[in-house]
Amino acid sequence: VHDVYVRPEADQRPAATANAGDKVVVRLDAWESRHVNPEGQIIEVLGPASAPGIDMLSVIRKFHLPSEFPQEVLREAERIPQKISARQLEGREDLRREFVVTIDPDDARDFDDAIQVDQTNGGWRLGVHIADVAAYVPPESALDREARRRGNSVYLPDRVIPMLPERLSNEICSLQPGVDRLAHSVFIQFDRRGVARSARFTRSVIRSAHRLTYKQAHAILTSPPRDRLGERLHLAWQLAALLRRRRFEQGALDLDFPEAKVWLDEQGYPVKLERVENDQSHQLIEEFMLAANEAVARELKRRAIPTIYRIHESPDPDKLAEYREFVLSFHYKVGDLNHRHELQRLLAAIRGKPEEQALKVALLKSLKRARYDPRPLGHYGLAKANYLHFTSPIRRYADLVVHRALAQNATPPHSRPDMAQLASIAEHISTTERNAADAEIDATQMKKLEFFQRQLQQRNPEIFRAMIVDVRNYGLMVELPDALVTGLVHVSSLTDDFYLFDPVRRQLIGRRSRKRFAVGAEISVLVARVDVFKRQVDFVIAPAGDKGKARPAQKRRANTSGGFRR
Repeated sequence: VHDVYVRPEADQRPAATANAGDKVVVRLDAWESRHVNPEGQIIEVLGPASAPGIDMLSVIRKFHLPSEFPQEVLREAERIPQKISARQLEGREDLRREFVVTIDPDDARDFDDAIQVDQTNGGWRLGVHIADVAAYVPPESALDREARRRGNSVYLPDRVIPMLPERLSNEICSLQPGVDRLAHSVFIQFDRRGVARSARFTRSVIRSAHRLTYKQAHAILTSPPRDRLGERLHLAWQLAALLRRRRFEQGALDLDFPEAKVWLDEQGYPVKLERVENDQSHQLIEEFMLAANEAVARELKRRAIPTIYRIHESPDPDKLAEYREFVLSFHYKVGDLNHRHELQRLLAAIRGKPEEQALKVALLKSLKRARYDPRPLGHYGLAKANYLHFTSPIRRYADLVVHRALAQNATPPHSRPDMAQLASIAEHISTTERNAADAEIDATQMKKLEFFQRQLQQRNPEIFRAMIVDVRNYGLMVELPDALVTGLVHVSSLTDDFYLFDPVRRQLIGRRSRKRFAVGAEISVLVARVDVFKRQVDFVIAPAGDKGKARPAQKRRANTSGGFRR
C-alpha cells in the first residue's frame, strides 16, 4: 500500500473534490522510485469509505467492470416482446407438457437451465433445457456486441452486473415456472451403467413446472418422496449419483472448493456468513450440466462445426514436482503426481483433514488455468476429451457462441465466425472471466473483513469455532469452517503459559502446563484485529467460561463452483 501525493493544483475540478476519509480513483502520473510515494490526480470521488456500497463501487472501478448498458442496447432490449409469437414457435418441438424443473440459488433470478429425467427400459433419458438466448440476440446486434464486450456476468455480494440487460436475463430468457419459454434442449439416453448411448438436440418451447432452490431440492432428496416432484427428483439423483461415480472412476479430479455466502442487510452491511454445502442438490445439477456440455461438444466436433471449447491443458511436470515436495512436508506418502491416479489418491487422502484447503489451493496453483479455445484440446481436470460451455448462455458469451453453432441452420452464413474470429473471442472472454473471478473474490473478501470488523464493535461479540490448520513459532493459523476465513492467533495472546514451538510435531507446548496446540484441534476464538489493507484477521482464544454464541464447526465439503472453474 502506498500513499499517493496529489498536488493542490491537480485537485481543482468539482468532480475531484475529495474530503478526508473519501474513497477515490487516482490516475498515477509519476513514480520515480519505489522509495518515494507516487504522484497522481484524483479523477473520481466515490464517496465516504464507510458509506454503504462504496466498497463494492471501488471493486467495480478497480477491475474496470462495466456499469450501465448503452442506450442503444437498452432500446434494442425494450423492442423485444415479452410474449412468444406463433412465428417463433415454427419448427420448434413443443415440450410444454414435459415435467421439467429448475434448481437455483435462493436469490437467483436468471434461470437458464431446467432438467428432467425419465426411466426407460434400458436405463434413463436425461433432458437438459437451456434458455434459447440466441433466439433473441442476433449476431452483431447491439445486444450481441455488448454481451461480447462484457464476456460474462459478474456476481458481487450486493449486486449482479449482468452480461445482458435484465429485461432479457431476468425476464424474457429466464426459465420462470408456469411460463412458456424458448429453449435449446438436449436429450441424452444413458444405459443402466450410466454410459451415454445417444444424444438428440432440438430447439423447443418449454414450461417449467417448478422453481426450486437448492435448499428445497436438498430437503426433498433427503426425505422419502411424497408426490410426483419428489419421485422425479429421487429418480434424477439415482442417475446423477451414477454419473458422478463414473466420472471419478474415469480420472476426474475432485478440486471443488467450499464457498461462503455473505448475507447483507438493506443498507449493504454484512450480517451473516453462510457456508454453502456441496450437497446432493448441487451435485445433481453439476452432473447434468457436465453431461450436456460434453454431449454438445461431441456433436459439434463430429459435425466439424467451428465453435469455442472449454479446455484445461495437462500440467507442467516441473510444477507438479514442486507441489510434490510441498505435500511431503505434510508427511504424506505420494508417488509420481504426473500419473492422474496418484493425484486422485492424494485428494482422497486429504479429504476432511485440516490441511485439505492449503493442499488443494497449492495444487490448483500447480495446474494450468482452464480457458476458452477454438481447438478441442480436452479438459484435464474433468478427464474429458471433448468439452465446452453450453448451459449458461444468459451469463456467459461462450455459451451463446456454442448455441449459434449448434443451431447453425438458423444462423445466416455471413454471420458465422471463422476460426480467427473464434480465437479472438476465446482469448477475450478468457480474460473477462479471469477478471470477473478476481473481482468476485476481492469483493467477497472485503465483505468478510467488514463482517469481522463489525464484530469488534459489538458489546457481546460472537464466538466462532475454528480449526488449527498450521502451527508456527509465532502462533496458530486457524480456519473458521463457516466463514472460510483463515487468520492468526498470535503466540503473544496465549497468556496462560509460555509456549514453546515443536517443529517436528508442529505443536505449541506450554512450558508449565504441558498444554498442547496441534494441527487438527478445534478451538473457540474471538476477533481481535482486522487489517483491511493487508486483508488479515487476527483472533484470540475465547475464555473458557465465555457464554457467547458459538457456531458449530462443520465437516469440510466441496462446492460446485470452485476449483479450476470448469
